[in-house]
Amino acid sequence: MTEAARKRPEFRNLNVFKDLTTYRLPWAAKVSILHRISGVLMILMLPFIIWLFDKSISSEISFMQFTAAFEHGIWIFPAFIVKLAVLGLIWAFLHHLCAGIRHIYMELTHKMSKEFGKRSALVVLAVSLSLTVLLGAKLFGLY
Repeated sequence: MTEAARKRPEFRNLNVFKDLTTYRLPWAAKVSILHRISGVLMILMLPFIIWLFDKSISSEISFMQFTAAFEHGIWIFPAFIVKLAVLGLIWAFLHHLCAGIRHIYMELTHKMSKEFGKRSALVVLAVSLSLTVLLGAKLFGLY
């Protein structure tokens, strides 16, 4: 073998200020990162979810408090902020569900090509965002 054929490539560390601004993540990586973010968001909002669930099923009076949270707000938060928080939870749940189904499908069928990863990631984004818009329109009273 010649010297040029034996020379191994040099790898260097990424420069945070120069390289990360120009690095483009593939769609599959973006969906994977959003899958993790949506899981963390659901965990962090769990006390709010439990409080909403408790208010919705405890009694008629607590159900009126539940509906008042969406009409008048909670504590210092106006109703619009409460609805935005619930919309964030809706997105987190739908994205986490769609991305989880994508991961399970890929593991069961062993479809691991770059093209399938890109296509399925775009489908996950389209489905989760369109369902979020649909349910968000219902939440904000557009239909």
